[in-house]
Amino acid sequence: MNKSDLELEKQEQISRGKRIKYIRENELHMNKTQLAKEIGISSQFLGLVEEGRGNLVYRSIRKLRDLSGHSADYILYGLDDTIINKTKELLSTYSDKEIETAMNIIKDISIFIKN
Repeated sequence: MNKSDLELEKQEQISRGKRIKYIRENELHMNKTQLAKEIGISSQFLGLVEEGRGNLVYRSIRKLRDLSGHSADYILYGLDDTIINKTKELLSTYSDKEIETAMNIIKDISIFIKN
């Protein structure tokens, strides 16, 4: 791994820590001790993660994902997951048949546009 890759990885780690801290404080309204207990780590280690000096293991990420309702993609990389939840909410009002019909229409439109 070259120096620029290491710098990028460090910046991602810092951003991830800030996201986790934001989720803890502003969405879950928990202190470090509470969240750490919920995701199976020490509050000291959670502090390191939030400072960008540590990474969560898969099990802790999964627990944070389940607790927060955010996707792992959002927690790890900051990818917007609101569209996923909005789409699920919107689609829940339609039957499987209606969704299938709409998908076929979209497929036909995309083929028409390509040609």
